[in-house]
Amino acid sequence: MQAGTGVQAPRLLRGRGRAGNGEGGACLEVADGFPSVTPVRDSKRPEGPTLLFGADGWAAFVDAVREGSL
Repeated sequence: MQAGTGVQAPRLLRGRGRAGNGEGGACLEVADGFPSVTPVRDSKRPEGPTLLFGADGWAAFVDAVREGSL
């Protein structure tokens, strides 16, 4: 269970995508198939925590990154 959310975090067995810096640095896996949340984890620590973002908030974050505002 994710702390403070009351929601059981899904296991990320197959990611929708991975993002990294190409030099072995920070990498994330983002899972699909969850309509109201976007689960994200560190691909180098698959046993570690999964962060759950609201789908709308995640979409806004991705748009801001693409636009270069972050």
